[in-house]
Amino acid sequence: MSEVRVSVITVCMNAAATISRTLDSMLLQTYKGPIEYIIKDGGSTDGTLDIAGSYAERFAGRNVDYRIVSEPDKGIYDAMNRGIDLSHGELIGIINADDMYEKGCIETVVKRYEETGFDLCFGNLRMIMSSGNTFVKKARLRKYTTSRDWNHPTQFVKREIYDKYRYRCLNISDDMDLYFAVKKSGARIEVIDELLADFTMGGVSTNIPLREIPERVGRRYEVYRHNGYSRAYIIECVAFELIKYLGAKLG
Repeated sequence: MSEVRVSVITVCMNAAATISRTLDSMLLQTYKGPIEYIIKDGGSTDGTLDIAGSYAERFAGRNVDYRIVSEPDKGIYDAMNRGIDLSHGELIGIINADDMYEKGCIETVVKRYEETGFDLCFGNLRMIMSSGNTFVKKARLRKYTTSRDWNHPTQFVKREIYDKYRYRCLNISDDMDLYFAVKKSGARIEVIDELLADFTMGGVSTNIPLREIPERVGRRYEVYRHNGYSRAYIIECVAFELIKYLGAKLG
């Protein structure tokens, strides 16, 4: 049995309608090593905390160090940073309260970590549209940097990396910003060509009014420029946001 301690963080705020599937996916994990699971709640009032609390005995039965922390925060990325501060694992994953890990996710990630000692890894992601249709967003690593190759719900990061980099808490693209910064630093990044997680479309990152696209393009472009990438990436930013908008409408 591996002794690599893995911390998983779920940030949530009034997620009573969806958090059970995230919790269930953690109960289904096949990894037998030490797991710490932290629910970082922002002060829910809709029953989220009652649902999360009802899982305590089941996680105890799996020898998972399960903790629920409810306190005000300044938004999703501030909550992630606070969750990281609370964690003790050698590897840290973040899965939101409407997404799910595949049951072999953590075991697969730890196996690759023991083989390579990566600083950051990510894998393939199943995208679930509002219609119920799904498709797989493949993970890739290439010289040309784009978030089209990267999937945050599947990402696991070595603690030493989070000691150097945190989410800037500026906009909805903060997760992309952190990945770009780590990639640019020369850290060891591994891509796992396996399905690791499921992402539910229609949340804050995909439910986009048309009028907000220019602002989102600007925020995305700022991330590229902040990390030293060419002004030509404005084309990438426009294309990505339009494709995401159309995908959500068609889904």
